[in-house]
Amino acid sequence: MPTTRAVSRDIVIASPPAEIFAVLTDPRQHPVIDGSGSVKQAIRGPDRLELGSTFGMRMHLLAPYAIRNTVVEHEPDRRIAWRHWGGHRWRYQLEPVEGGTRVTETFDWSTARLPLLLDHSPFPARNATGIAATLQRLKRLVETGSADEAAAPAVS
Repeated sequence: MPTTRAVSRDIVIASPPAEIFAVLTDPRQHPVIDGSGSVKQAIRGPDRLELGSTFGMRMHLLAPYAIRNTVVEHEPDRRIAWRHWGGHRWRYQLEPVEGGTRVTETFDWSTARLPLLLDHSPFPARNATGIAATLQRLKRLVETGSADEAAAPAVS
């Protein structure tokens, strides 16, 4: 069994926390920033997420499906997390740092209904890879206005 039931990655984005939080609390932006390829479309919910908000997403992982999420953590410009029926959480934490904001995304299955099942599945490693790609897309979107790599300016 893992000593911790969470995987996290972080990135520094050259932007204040409020601009990043605005993207994270808009469920229509989730498919735009998703680096896993599984989040396809927001299908219902508010324009801005807050504690207790529910929102639906069209997903695809082996087959298409829809999922309903509930916001379970919310501190404006600092932290947001949601969960679905499985109980595990997706969390974003924002911390002002020199040059912008450190954004940490976490897949936390310590609160899952069946954590042992996730312990022995490929999802933690798969999600760590997806998180890294999502953070890159979030950075590009906030810094350049487009999450697509082709639209980002070349780094010299």
